[in-house]
Amino acid sequence: MRKTGSKIVAIRAYVVEGGGGDYHDQGQEHWIVQQVSTPMSIYSEYKETRTSFGINALKTIVVEVEAENGVVGFGISTGGYPAAWLIMNHLDRFIVGQNVENVEKMWDQMYRASMYYGRKGIVMNAISAVDLALWDLLGRLRQEPVYAMIGGKVREELVFYATGPRPDLAKEMGFIGGKLPLTYGPADGEEGLKKNIERATEMRNRVGDDFWLMWDCWMSLDLPYAQKLMEKSEEVGFKWVEECFNPDDYWSYRDLKKRAGNNIMVTGGEHEATRYGFRLLMEYCDIDIIQPDVGWCGGLTELIKIGNLAESYGKLVVPHGSGVYSYHYVTTKVNSPFTEYLVMSPKADHIVPQFYPLIIDEPIPVNGKLKVSDAPGFGVELNREAGLVEVVKGQKL
Repeated sequence: MRKTGSKIVAIRAYVVEGGGGDYHDQGQEHWIVQQVSTPMSIYSEYKETRTSFGINALKTIVVEVEAENGVVGFGISTGGYPAAWLIMNHLDRFIVGQNVENVEKMWDQMYRASMYYGRKGIVMNAISAVDLALWDLLGRLRQEPVYAMIGGKVREELVFYATGPRPDLAKEMGFIGGKLPLTYGPADGEEGLKKNIERATEMRNRVGDDFWLMWDCWMSLDLPYAQKLMEKSEEVGFKWVEECFNPDDYWSYRDLKKRAGNNIMVTGGEHEATRYGFRLLMEYCDIDIIQPDVGWCGGLTELIKIGNLAESYGKLVVPHGSGVYSYHYVTTKVNSPFTEYLVMSPKADHIVPQFYPLIIDEPIPVNGKLKVSDAPGFGVELNREAGLVEVVKGQKL
């Protein structure tokens, strides 16, 4: 593999409003911000829409890294101004002046240097965005797609399930399954649980027995409710229940998995970070599928470590959302046999680019399938007309 011999001369961070990496930064008509069971659903004033409690408050970040010959790579995540500030006032010192090839060293230095205040959340989102930009830059300099630099393809075409409120339409669009956002949580009591199962039964009748159905519970359940939901959903032929608990409540994940029947799986990890958190989910909780988001878990560098660990535990890795950034990973891994597409049209009735408006000609599944591009890096270009607001070093928030 060719070495570039290039050094990084600049890093830049931007904040973007209105979609992009923050899937929830949408208008009020969009299904993704309407009533969905969340940790805040126990408070009636924050139940009707997720924007009421501020899921769209932080916005998207875009990171660029530039080599001395002028080639630029970019990465996208969430975290808004706080994440951009951290990048430009702390993490930048570990990037500028480094050899482009030193991706592992740069990741390790960013992680170690922020360990006392980071490890998860906004800090890890910031590290992830930088890491994705570094991989994109390295691929552009080497004129290789990212997938080729991390092992090469094990499959020529990705297959997708769809996340959204209309799995019946997802089936018509060629997806292998549909994951429903759970509407009613523990605060809605038995009546809410009944409504969830009625909806599950309705969708099963619409899609037939062979189409996958799953629940996205978005960290909102307690163990007794999750067990009831799992048991009743198994009777309707659901494939899994996802992210039922507070991500730090490994004990509930463990106990739910112990109580699961043979025909339904327990999955999670969307809001987990680093190999350490995922080791707990696999070793202690024994969940069936781990679902890291490459923009939140530590970037591609850390996703590779998480995935290798999962392989040793015999677990599937099915990344959450993350669009083109996860596609390059999934196409290289035998234990990632399918992946997720978030249906980002407001009514979940047609396919649109996941990171719109940030990526030019973003690839989207056609009939539920997609071939990863052979173009250098992640194979996409940044839309500089998308309202990028630069955050500069020393800027006060």
